Amino acid sequence: MQQGLKVIITGATGMVGEGILLVCLENQAISNVLIISRKPLGITHPKLKEIIHEDFHDLSPVAEHLAGYDACFFCLGVSSVGMKMDKYRKVTYDLTMHFGETVSRLNSDMVFVYVSGAGTDGTEKGKTEWARIKGKTENDLRKLPFKRVYGYRPGFIKPYKGQKKTHAFYTYINWFFRVGKKLSPDYFNTMEELGLSMIRLVRHDYPKDTLYGRDITLLAQEQTT
Repeated sequence: MQQGLKVIITGATGMVGEGILLVCLENQAISNVLIISRKPLGITHPKLKEIIHEDFHDLSPVAEHLAGYDACFFCLGVSSVGMKMDKYRKVTYDLTMHFGETVSRLNSDMVFVYVSGAGTDGTEKGKTEWARIKGKTENDLRKLPFKRVYGYRPGFIKPYKGQKKTHAFYTYINWFFRVGKKLSPDYFNTMEELGLSMIRLVRHDYPKDTLYGRDITLLAQEQTT
């Protein structure tokens, strides 16, 4: 069994990125984690290396530190609520593609996992612009020279133990998680399932490159067995 996986995580100052980071730090399959963010996370760990970099549209000052990794778990994202679509496209599509182009050039055998979220429009033809932008990002990432690219489309995510970067409303609806997962398994996952499933994808391919809740749950179970 492959050991000593080295992964890059973006968006660790947000809920999903922080959760994935905590899962990776606790998992024996992971030997090194690099996080790159605009501000310090405030976590220290023997596995963890942190790069503080302001401009994600220009990675040239830190590019030398992004080589030698098996995977990138891209969890950086913003809400489209109240944002003009030209700005949303810049911080969603342009930023993500620049990051993908950089790490794919430096890591020829990398697995790239992009957390796009539920509602993403892979056809790029729907009525909702933010969903089309997310879909185009997924599609164009797959054109880069990665070993494999996976689009993650979870819905409700139950936070991981010890998380600090959680939304207040999660506290009020966590009670509904078990019921929701039974009724709509594609829209309910735990953060641990997301992290474990990503680790599983680095080790072994999966026949689908767009993953929903059921896929994430299945892969997480395979990683723990």
